[in-house]
Amino acid sequence: MNKVEIFDPALCCATGVCGPSVDPELIRVATAIFLLEKKGYNIKRYNLGFEPAIFVENKEVSKVLHEKGPDSLPITLVEGEIAKIGAYPTNDEFAEWFGVQAEELSEKSKPRLTIDLKPSK
Repeated sequence: MNKVEIFDPALCCATGVCGPSVDPELIRVATAIFLLEKKGYNIKRYNLGFEPAIFVENKEVSKVLHEKGPDSLPITLVEGEIAKIGAYPTNDEFAEWFGVQAEELSEKSKPRLTIDLKPSK
């Protein structure tokens, strides 16, 4: 089973999915990671704002940051090797790395229940 690590830029929280205007790309990535973790896959996500030591300790990530700066984030490693720099993995890439279907990595919309609280006449 592959090990995937995503090194995020400094985000406001662990997923970056907070605040008044949320980037849809961060929602997609957070959803895919959540669903992969739920299935038991080995995927980790690190935030530069909260875990800077991990960025320094990882030789591959540290080298990219020294050469290209923080604009090179996010950086994705698969089995310790750089797989992607400057953009998040697509659902197709996640699917390939973990041997799942890309469709499994997005939340299915749940039916909504509408309740009418107006009294009947």
